[in-house]
Amino acid sequence: MSMIPTPRGTLTADRPLDDLTWLRVGGPADWYFRPADEADLAAFLAALPSEIAVFPMGVGSNLIVRDGGIRAVVIQMGRGFNQITVDGTRVTAGVAALDAHVARRAAQAGVDLTFLRTIPGAIGGAVRMNAGCYGSYVADHFVSARAITREGKTVTLGPDDLNFQYRQSDLPEGWVIVEATFEGIPGDPEALDARMTAQLAKRDETQPTKDRTAGSTFRNPAGFSSTGKDDDTHELKAWKVIDDAGMRGATRGGAQMSPKHSNFLVNTGGATAADLEGLGEEVRKRVSSHSGIELQWEIMRVGEPAAD
Repeated sequence: MSMIPTPRGTLTADRPLDDLTWLRVGGPADWYFRPADEADLAAFLAALPSEIAVFPMGVGSNLIVRDGGIRAVVIQMGRGFNQITVDGTRVTAGVAALDAHVARRAAQAGVDLTFLRTIPGAIGGAVRMNAGCYGSYVADHFVSARAITREGKTVTLGPDDLNFQYRQSDLPEGWVIVEATFEGIPGDPEALDARMTAQLAKRDETQPTKDRTAGSTFRNPAGFSSTGKDDDTHELKAWKVIDDAGMRGATRGGAQMSPKHSNFLVNTGGATAADLEGLGEEVRKRVSSHSGIELQWEIMRVGEPAAD
């Protein structure tokens, strides 16, 4: 293998990833890197041989790492990348800042980014996946992001560069976002706090928040505009077509489609990545056979299966 550069941060070979994902599954990464700071990240990427793949990883909230692991350098940001600052109605957050923390910090300053409060994960993933909730999406508030390219250069990205679509953006392969800036809406801090409290109560009532999940498993199958926003006039939802196909509560090994919300894939204890992905594929086939609808994964699946 080509030589791996020596960074100032933490670099670990053959690092298991199961404890870093919300579903608690996954084999090892060839290399696992936590940069000391932005300069450390840039220098490492600049020196890394081009044939070695890079996989930026957030907090693992929307991710299945397959049991055979990842043939790449997995890069995960730490505390040096979780700062949050507010300037008027603009909020800038490091890539590792949790979505919920950004929503709360903004609300305290009288800035409405409350849609982020119930989205699991960190800001880097939110930008990458154009995360959204309650009719608002990252694309609606995104101003810019700073990223480090695969060659170690720092670039600033605007909305046109990322080309936001429903649950996706066009971030180039191997680029690593380090921070993002959003434009919020002025609001009363107490009213914003009350709204977030109500959102949390609604989420806990309807979703399996106490179980080991990775958020919504599949994208809603239709009803989305070209801007990537949910079309509220269209009522077709992933959970409904899963229910209609008789897959609520379905199991495979330690994996289950949640009886509480059938678009949530749950590790009930001891599930492998193969159990989880296999059950998801079974759901897709049953839905396709029943209704002709081809569900698309919302959970990212990466890596290789375990050797048989």
